[in-house]
Amino acid sequence: MVTPHQKILANVPAGEQASVFLDTPFGFQENADELSARIVEYFKNSVGRDIQLVSMRTDTEPEVTIARAVAAIKQAQWLFAGPGSPTYALTTWLNSGLANHISDVLSRGSVVFASAAALTLGSHTVPVYEIYKVGQKPFWLTGLNILETHTGLKAAVIPHFDNTEGANHDTRFCYLGETRLAMLEQLLPADTFVLGIDEHTGVSFDIDEKTATVFGRGELTLRKGAINKTFASGSVITWDEIAAEVSGNRVIQVQDENKSSIAEVSALLMAGNVTQAVAELLELDTSERDASLRREIHAVISKLGDLAATPKVDLVQILSPFVEMLLRLRQSARSDGRWADADIIRDALLAQNIAIKDSADATTWEITK
Repeated sequence: MVTPHQKILANVPAGEQASVFLDTPFGFQENADELSARIVEYFKNSVGRDIQLVSMRTDTEPEVTIARAVAAIKQAQWLFAGPGSPTYALTTWLNSGLANHISDVLSRGSVVFASAAALTLGSHTVPVYEIYKVGQKPFWLTGLNILETHTGLKAAVIPHFDNTEGANHDTRFCYLGETRLAMLEQLLPADTFVLGIDEHTGVSFDIDEKTATVFGRGELTLRKGAINKTFASGSVITWDEIAAEVSGNRVIQVQDENKSSIAEVSALLMAGNVTQAVAELLELDTSERDASLRREIHAVISKLGDLAATPKVDLVQILSPFVEMLLRLRQSARSDGRWADADIIRDALLAQNIAIKDSADATTWEITK
């Protein structure tokens, strides 16, 4: 994670006052001093940045300590917190009054939370120690809800989503395992989903661009009921796309009012407005290519059969621009190595008695009957 830290800190002014590290999540541990020193050393020697340690170990710190912590956070343009106990961090930040100041950092900079600290960002927080170590029945804590405040996405953030430390027992989903996570999901409000982040993986939420970018070795998982959608490292998803995924209402995204959905393309085609239909479908080719979109395009292609069976139309006039457009999409898919997409277009045309022939110079087509 050295490179991601460097990229984020590249936008932060030099100087310790701008870069603050909060040690609360592990403040209860006997080796808290050692852990703090190691994290400061890591950022100095590996990341190349001096950071300011703000020590807030308990919610009963003297008022002067709390005041100094608040003052430091209010100046920070980058705030980091990491491993420990999410329950302990939540309690301390809420009781000491630091919670609102943590959220405010995002109005001027970046909040980088990992592991236990990341668990606190959502509307609900998993009390990992209490469930996994103590054996309490699964329950939720109210989270800081920083994610919804700044993105509109109401989620429970769960890191260590692909953990395998258990060997002979399930420790995925931050040591919960499938059975306990399923129990917790039943307790979530209907408008809340699980945002899972694999180990050695991060997700950057860009408030200006309203996008989420996955980086690192693993995946981001959106989970809600029967919905279980994963995004590999390198994926860039808009917040609207995330909301659509978890609502189960995936739609083809359009960029302006002149662009049409697949349904509108189909309507244009059936009305005989072939040229406009072709233009609209070419616009939709910029959308995410997935199984759902391919099925919808396939459904539109199937309407060629209906057109071919209509005696009132000139087949060459109707079919030629549409088929040529599909061949362009197929060639684009082949050039990009998207062989599955290319094969779907070929097979759909064949099903409508339109054969295509590839040569070194060009691709041609003909109606077979």
